[in-house]
Amino acid sequence: MSYAVSGALQAAVFAALNEDVALTALVGGAIYDAVPAGGVPDLYVRLGSETVRDASDGSGAGAVHFLNISVITTSPGFASAKAVAAAVSDALHDAKLELARGALVSLRFERASARRIDAASARQIDLRFRARVSDR
Repeated sequence: MSYAVSGALQAAVFAALNEDVALTALVGGAIYDAVPAGGVPDLYVRLGSETVRDASDGSGAGAVHFLNISVITTSPGFASAKAVAAAVSDALHDAKLELARGALVSLRFERASARRIDAASARQIDLRFRARVSDR
């Protein structure tokens, strides 16, 4: 197994989201790896947790990364959050990302869940992507 590609994958995903015209039209620069201290916009994207499993084979080290990306809004209803979630999905599903280390074999949308948070005053959509990487 190799976890060595994790940082490069995260950087490439973050860059892809920040460079996507449709997504930035909806949230501007409100795409965070870590939510900044103080106030945040009413609608933003946050890179979330990651689970990694070994996917090494005879050709070398590799891993499958399950990446979570959240869309969070304090606006009433889910409409704006769903529009942003769709843009995130469009930006990442089957994306051909260049990594600083290793190679991205595939990146696919896997699932999403939408829920009310903060005593129902906010909304959150969690998207899960499956990335297969090799460290060759």
